[in-house]
Amino acid sequence: MFPAMFPLATGQPFGALPVMPVQAMTQQATRHARRVYVGGLPPTANEQSVATFFSQVMAAIGGNTAGPGDAVVNVYINHEKKFAFVEMRSVEEASNAMALDGIIFEGAPVKVRRPSDYNPSLAATLGPSQPNPNLNLAAVGLTPGSAGGLEGPDRIFVGGLPYYFTEAQVRELLESFGPLRGFDLVKDRETGNSKGYAFCVYQDLSVTDIACAALNGIKMGDKTLTVRRANQGTNQPKPEQESVLLHAQQQIALQKLMLQPGAVSTKVLCLTQVVSPEELINDEDYEDIMEDMRGEGEKFGTLVNVVIPRPGPNDAAPGVGKVFLEYADIDSATKARAGLNGRKFGGNQVVAVFYPENKFAQGEYDD
Repeated sequence: MFPAMFPLATGQPFGALPVMPVQAMTQQATRHARRVYVGGLPPTANEQSVATFFSQVMAAIGGNTAGPGDAVVNVYINHEKKFAFVEMRSVEEASNAMALDGIIFEGAPVKVRRPSDYNPSLAATLGPSQPNPNLNLAAVGLTPGSAGGLEGPDRIFVGGLPYYFTEAQVRELLESFGPLRGFDLVKDRETGNSKGYAFCVYQDLSVTDIACAALNGIKMGDKTLTVRRANQGTNQPKPEQESVLLHAQQQIALQKLMLQPGAVSTKVLCLTQVVSPEELINDEDYEDIMEDMRGEGEKFGTLVNVVIPRPGPNDAAPGVGKVFLEYADIDSATKARAGLNGRKFGGNQVVAVFYPENKFAQGEYDD
């Protein structure tokens, strides 16, 4: 099926005369930097509705920089594959449109990306390549970085993800290295299932190479992760801070335990690196620790039980050094895990993972 085409000449009614040849040549030279790809369109979308919508939202966010009139000059739709190419008047307006990634169009969130023929080096000579940071995205229900932020040389490709990993689990894995500015788990449009790969950008760009080096090659079930800068093929720079990389790899090992098949949220949370066996020997110290942990745990929901195994006569009791928090519901345990994992207690960084309820009920603390 040939994509439909709906030309809109700026400030002119339909059927207006074509532009002059010199202007046409200029438009052709800049078209790759003035077009944006819009994916995930609903079946009801047509050229008119797409053009009107994006012109309206561009005006609403203050993204029009080429003067009065509509920002959109052309729309090409492929109805079969549910995507469109939306051509803007200027390079700067196209860059501003990149901030609209995730906007709701006719009831569905759409993806706004650069087209495959976009040439970053050439585009940089034609105008701004990033959205204006002062755009009023709140006017159209968006927040900066909510779904976008995935442009630029620091975009990371994450491949080889097991299909059963949820979006939250993949985010959690990636955020071991710091908060994300943008994230996109690619899904099959028909089924909604993960396609096994994602893209992300970190807020702190200095961790990009560290995260790539630590994650690349990690075994996840029957899959092996491929993690690299999206525009760098298989060549991966080595991070300079080896100690940071080592710490990152340790964090990944811990995250893997939480993301293995069958790992599900439970009402029981297991905390490690909170207490040492020596701190549990004295009765008074032990009671103080129990009270402290109960107080911390109750901040997140109804706490049913706190178990802190103590050393036996031969220091061989199972679970020594762990703290178990049993909640009345999974929601409270999930909040506690989010709030406690990574927290510092006594100089140690706490690791919080869900623990099987049946093992906890049977007093098996050595898993």
